Amino acid sequence: MYDLHLSAEQIEIRDTVRDFVTQVVKPAALKPARLEARERPLLIDVLDQAAQMGLRTLALSEDLGGAGADALTCCIVTEELGAGDPDLAAVLAQTSTLAHVLFDQLMTPEQRAVFLPVFLAEDRYHLAFAEHEPDHDATLGINYHRPQTGASFKTIAVRDGNDWIINGTKDRVSNAPVAQLFVVQAQTAAGVGTFVVPRDTPGLTVKEDTGPTRWQHGASGEVTFANCRVPADNLIGSEGRSAFAADNGRRIPQEQALALGIGRAAYEAALDYAQLRVQGGRRIIEHQAIGTKLAEVVVRLEVARAAIWQAAWASDHPAAFADRSLPDLPLTTIAQVYVSEAIYRATKDAAECFGAMGVMKDMPLQKYVHDALICRNAGDGSTDAKLRIAETLAGYRRPAAPTILAAE
Repeated sequence: MYDLHLSAEQIEIRDTVRDFVTQVVKPAALKPARLEARERPLLIDVLDQAAQMGLRTLALSEDLGGAGADALTCCIVTEELGAGDPDLAAVLAQTSTLAHVLFDQLMTPEQRAVFLPVFLAEDRYHLAFAEHEPDHDATLGINYHRPQTGASFKTIAVRDGNDWIINGTKDRVSNAPVAQLFVVQAQTAAGVGTFVVPRDTPGLTVKEDTGPTRWQHGASGEVTFANCRVPADNLIGSEGRSAFAADNGRRIPQEQALALGIGRAAYEAALDYAQLRVQGGRRIIEHQAIGTKLAEVVVRLEVARAAIWQAAWASDHPAAFADRSLPDLPLTTIAQVYVSEAIYRATKDAAECFGAMGVMKDMPLQKYVHDALICRNAGDGSTDAKLRIAETLAGYRRPAAPTILAAE
């Protein structure tokens, strides 16, 4: 089983990010005027500072210019950033993880020589994974314990000499407003193809998602391809098979770590308040109702962290499944089911410690509850996740779907 003693390097990274969140992120993210605003734009200046600290390239190997952090370290950093601003955490998690998968695992040396130097040179060079399409869920929804029936994408890539021409629309694209390089899933004559498309490619347009109602944390938008021509060398892997086909149950649980950060921030705010607020001649934390409520919150947080760390460690040590050190279960999916609900309940309980103040728009507690609700309902949701766990228990192995993050 994994060692609960973090390395000196992991502790140093955690403490450095925690100080950055305390001194830089929270003062900007929790300004009363921003809390009351219907729209909360991404904190670009703070994002730039985080990138300069190396958080954009956290998971990229040291040989290629990154920090070479393992999955557990990435989850620790995402929790710390999530406690300050989940949008910031989501953008950095998406770019960092996608950079590791692309440059360390999937690209050829020739492709890496073209795209990696540009990625390393620009702090605002973020990455996005364009897979989801309008009405995608209605056509590709989970079919419990039944084989998938050859679902295809409406975005089409057609070979034209030494180029590919891409046409179609992708929505709910994480990082779309800030990304400089898009990884695109498209249908080809042979099946599914994965392409890298720079933002400045003619025919590619981005429309940012705006408004108070969002489906996920971070920056997202719709990406349209209209006769978008890219070189044939921009195909990642082989035509006919997604380069991102992976075991979803064993991916890095960064979305859950982000949710944990939100819950922890709410808990810390409630704990500070409960130790300062006096009622009936005693601090309210000494009242049984508040004390037990905070105890329930911290229990949920600690159990959630244990589930996340186990899943992250398993992602770093896949051999632990083969030698039966770990049960053959989708641990990240299990963490998803527990964490999304536990953190939402924890933030609500934390807000209740403030009484009527917990719902005031200029207080951070209403933001934490809203942020936790986004985590609970983002992506496939707990219902589909439970069905995938049930399939594992039944011994059914669904063909892996093409996906990348977490980052949900």
